[in-house]
Amino acid sequence: MNLPSHEAHSAFRAKRNKKPHVGILYSIFCIPGVISAVLLVLFSLTVGRGQPQQVSIGRFRYQRAIVPGGAGANRLEIDITLLAAAGPFREFSRAALEGQPEPAVIAKDGLSDLRIYDASHREIPYLLVASPALVPRWSEGRLMPIDAARKNSGFEADFGQFLRINGLRLTGIPAPFLKRIRLEGSGDRNRWTVLIEDGTIFDLPAEKLKRLELDFDPGEYRYLRITSDDSASARVPLPGSASARLVSAGSLPPALRAPLRFAPRASEPGVSRYRLRLPAANLPIASIELTSAGGNVLRQARVTEGRMVDYEMTPELLGLASLWHRIGGTTTASMLRIPITAPRDAELELTIKNGDDPPLDLTGISATFAYLPWIYFESPGKEPLMARFGDPGLAAPQYDLASARAAASGLRAAEARWGELQEHQPAVESPASESALVAGALLDVRAFHYARKIPGGKAGLNALLLDAEVLAHTRMSDLRIAGTDGRQIPYLIEKQDEPRILHLPPLEKAQGPATRAGGTQPSGSLSYYRLQLPFANLPASRLALTTSARVFRRDVGIVIEKNSANEREEPWTRRVASAAWMHAEPDTPAAPLMLQLPSLETADAMVVVEEGDNSPLPLESPSLLLPSYRMRFFRKTGEDLTLYYGHSSLEAPRYDLALLATHLIGAAAEEISFGSGSSSEDRQASAYTTPTIVFWAILGVAVVVLFALIARLIKKGADAS
Repeated sequence: MNLPSHEAHSAFRAKRNKKPHVGILYSIFCIPGVISAVLLVLFSLTVGRGQPQQVSIGRFRYQRAIVPGGAGANRLEIDITLLAAAGPFREFSRAALEGQPEPAVIAKDGLSDLRIYDASHREIPYLLVASPALVPRWSEGRLMPIDAARKNSGFEADFGQFLRINGLRLTGIPAPFLKRIRLEGSGDRNRWTVLIEDGTIFDLPAEKLKRLELDFDPGEYRYLRITSDDSASARVPLPGSASARLVSAGSLPPALRAPLRFAPRASEPGVSRYRLRLPAANLPIASIELTSAGGNVLRQARVTEGRMVDYEMTPELLGLASLWHRIGGTTTASMLRIPITAPRDAELELTIKNGDDPPLDLTGISATFAYLPWIYFESPGKEPLMARFGDPGLAAPQYDLASARAAASGLRAAEARWGELQEHQPAVESPASESALVAGALLDVRAFHYARKIPGGKAGLNALLLDAEVLAHTRMSDLRIAGTDGRQIPYLIEKQDEPRILHLPPLEKAQGPATRAGGTQPSGSLSYYRLQLPFANLPASRLALTTSARVFRRDVGIVIEKNSANEREEPWTRRVASAAWMHAEPDTPAAPLMLQLPSLETADAMVVVEEGDNSPLPLESPSLLLPSYRMRFFRKTGEDLTLYYGHSSLEAPRYDLALLATHLIGAAAEEISFGSGSSSEDRQASAYTTPTIVFWAILGVAVVVLFALIARLIKKGADAS
């Protein structure tokens, strides 16, 4: 609490002589701690009137000890462990912060299932206290240059008194500049605390990049000292001003951060894709931040997740940003941050467009959370309390604390801390609920032309990748999963942002249609190559062609042809894709050519290259980029499942998506795929369903009977003669 100054005392002494009651009130409220004590009494009286709702302790899945900082008012920060297990935050707002390039994201209305109990299982009321002061306050310091060395220079800022601060803002430094700095804080200019060991400040107008604010952990200092590294760049003059950001009861705390697991995914040339694993679904994440080693970077990046649209999960854009990373001598400046809307899923997809540059050397990816409220409660003593949560259907508590909310935000509360997370009641599905989830209607498997055994997987949520063979023989609406009892397994189709890449056989030189028909074509002007696709009727896709040539320009096309059964008719061709391909940098490899292919009724096509008067362009083995789909479904332990498809008249299934949403969306799934063990002959054999076998059996019997009748007639004719 800040005490009144000497001038304020003198002014009030003068008023006290004229108005004694003013002096009495002033003396009372100048006593340290009196205000806090009065507010605590009011809060305690208010709490006593509240009647917490009665909730059975047995319904909570998790419990976690709380160690109070002392008896009375306590402050408890929300951490990632709590966010991952308790009720999610559903409401967010944005507020502009001074000096920040983007609005701050503020999380509201969450943790509805959180309850706090004492040792006697008595419920302890609490408040989620949001920080009201969204615009920080600054205090400007008096600048003093420090003695410059051969490779260092800098200054000190004197703020005149001890201040609790957590940031420094500089203005008035002539641009452009890029500087490595070291920031220290002190109370007496003798003992210094390192606040930032290796930081960067810069103002680069040509690149529209600027960072003149530094964040550090809160602390009480009177002096700040910045030392600049001048070994690789010219010295910069003193700034026009240096201001410290004040920390108060209403200031926003530092944003919560968490490292993420990430793995590279299949992708087309010039693009990098990564799958990000979050600690849980429905987290209040505001941005994704990357760390990268390497040189200068300027890339476009986006973050997506699967969202339900018309009974199908499709990629939805959460955030889009430009990533940049610049090195000037020994100094590095970067902004590898992608603001996003709060995700619902536990998996995100990160896509980075590299262009002709190599992929980024990512060393880490982290999530930055929205600004969170803090938990305020009154502890009866220093004994540990117990927090319980993990019941998604529980409504938020209604404590009678409205009158104490304003008081709580201004109190100097003790710092409570969390204990370890424990699973109080393991989540066990009842047989009835599990049966309702996995059991569907009986499936008439005889109507499907294709059936494939689904590879084994762990019990729980599975995600089956659909391969080229399935995509070639299905309309997506005719996909069904069934168990050994013939009952359907509900599923969701998930369209992924990443492609499914197939490496095709090498291109073989071929003759053009005109040459095979006896005609002529200009020598060396056209080159034909046989393109063998894995299946006919594949969905629309992209064909990637690569070459070892460095300087060239060619027109490339894809044609399909049909040979007429009549030898007198010439075969005809149809061009289905074309593009110009060129490269003029001898020192760099050419980017692959991407050709858009429609769905083709044939697996045979030809690549046509218009060579002009040049030698044939060397082409390497092509790749086919198909759309990528997964089927999300829930399986029991040891359950054998089969995928059925190939039913042209079947409509899309209508499963209970409200029931599926809890289990199939917002949770990480075990990804499984069809292996290469089954050959195409085996799959073709599985296409013969029961009606087909019966048909051939009847036909065989009919042929035998027909031959018997013919033999009998011949015999009768011979006897008659």
